[in-house]
Amino acid sequence: MPKSKVRKKSVYTPPQGVLQPQAGARAVQPSPRWYAPLMVALMVLGLLWIVVYYVAGDQIPFMVSLGAWNFAIGFGAMVLGLVMSMRWR
Repeated sequence: MPKSKVRKKSVYTPPQGVLQPQAGARAVQPSPRWYAPLMVALMVLGLLWIVVYYVAGDQIPFMVSLGAWNFAIGFGAMVLGLVMSMRWR
C-alpha cells in the first residue's frame, strides 16, 4: 500500500489582542516567606492537638472542659492549613 502524503500545518498565530493582559487584571505575586511555614505549622498543630487529646486528653484540665470541641479545634487548624496551601504561590 502506498504511503500517504504528509500535510504541513501552518503555524498558529493568535488574533491581535488575545495575548495582551486585560486592563483590570493583576499580576500574581509570590507568597511571603512566612506563608509556607505558617501553613505547615497549622496542619501539624491541628494533628498534634487531636493526638494529644486522644492520648492524654483526660489528664489536661482545659481539654476535658472543651470535650468534643477539641476535634473542631484540631480539624479546624488542619483545614485552615489546607486552604492556605491552595493559595500558596
